[in-house]
Amino acid sequence: MCIGVPGQISAIDGLQAKVEVCGIQRDVDLTLVGSVDESGCSRLGQWVLVHVGFAMSVIDEAEARDTLAALQNMFEVEPDVGALLYGESA
Repeated sequence: MCIGVPGQISAIDGLQAKVEVCGIQRDVDLTLVGSVDESGCSRLGQWVLVHVGFAMSVIDEAEARDTLAALQNMFEVEPDVGALLYGESA
């Protein structure tokens, strides 16, 4: 099973981005979603679903927050989920 984690784009440099997931900055490749939307506007501030260092899709903030809440609830019963949310040191 693959799990994508929601994060908010905080910086963009070409097709590379810094994405914040639960307070942790991650390096994420935007090749699959692009650095700009269909209107040509920057994706800065938008939410994306991240899997193995790639933004797989753009999602809205409500969906992102709901998914993060569900993953945090999973973390309470399955500590391995912490690595997804808080990095490998969790």
